[in-house]
Amino acid sequence: MNNNAIGFFDSGVGGLTVVRELLKQLPNERVIYIGDTARTPYGPRDLEQVKQFAWELTNFLLKKQIKMLVIACNTVTAAALKEIKDKLDIPVVGVIVSGARAAIKATQKQHIGVIGTKGTIQSGSYMRAISKRSSQIEITEVPCPKFVPLVESNQAHSPTAKKVVFESLQAFSLSPPDALILGCTHYPLLNSIIQSVMGEDVVLIDSGAETISDVSLLLEYFDIQAKGSRQELHHKFYTTGSAQMFAKIAKSWLGLDNLDVHHVDLQRLDDKKHFMAADNRQSDKTIIIATHNAGKAKEFSHLFDEKGYRVKTLLDYPDLPEIQEMGRMVDK
Repeated sequence: MNNNAIGFFDSGVGGLTVVRELLKQLPNERVIYIGDTARTPYGPRDLEQVKQFAWELTNFLLKKQIKMLVIACNTVTAAALKEIKDKLDIPVVGVIVSGARAAIKATQKQHIGVIGTKGTIQSGSYMRAISKRSSQIEITEVPCPKFVPLVESNQAHSPTAKKVVFESLQAFSLSPPDALILGCTHYPLLNSIIQSVMGEDVVLIDSGAETISDVSLLLEYFDIQAKGSRQELHHKFYTTGSAQMFAKIAKSWLGLDNLDVHHVDLQRLDDKKHFMAADNRQSDKTIIIATHNAGKAKEFSHLFDEKGYRVKTLLDYPDLPEIQEMGRMVDK
């Protein structure tokens, strides 16, 4: 038994669709969630940047003493699940395989559709997961990059959303599948519109919701379920963007009052890079860069990380007095 929280992260509010299913199926479990709404969407970003962001979010949650990590983001699951799972000593769950299994079970015509971000579709992760389990199934994948911004801006029920969804799903009109994987955890927030466009005969597969079955099995397997009935669970939610906007969407979707939502600035957190090291250990070699520029700090980190150096900047020493930057080299 273990009463520590389960950690969830996503590129924004989409992962709340996974949390909602956990609250239904496993009401005794406590949740700590972080959504990187300031840097969403992840889909168009390159692989290495997605991995970097994933480790920053993972590191943040590990400091909260979580007992399990749920990567509630299809793009990150495709890009970094194996790497993160290999380096952590707690169970780590993604959202792709469970969605693929559910779709295989649901299809009668042996034709599955997949919609997702550009990154998820380009990774071929759903294609591989489905083909590995059933090579006879036809798979049609369609990227829908406009869906995430709609959800993040709280326009999931707007006329604009209806127009965008209709136009994006026309790729299925000539040969519609009978099972459609919502390959991004944001997409269930558009569920009613997607169902209307695809038709009632098409089964929509919520990959995130299917993941909670795997979470439940792992909790039992490792004997880390929460102990007994807990009436006053204190779930915590963090966002890198607007806490007010996040709380508005979260309250509507989760049906919870008095949500504990906090803004967090990942760029100002100490040690945000260290879990990216190959052996997961911190370096004892440190270089200090005299800059307050977060962009420059990232550039120097990329430059020196592979050489085994830990990079710090003036952002790590907020109590130091300000000095005028001279813009030239000096000898001392």
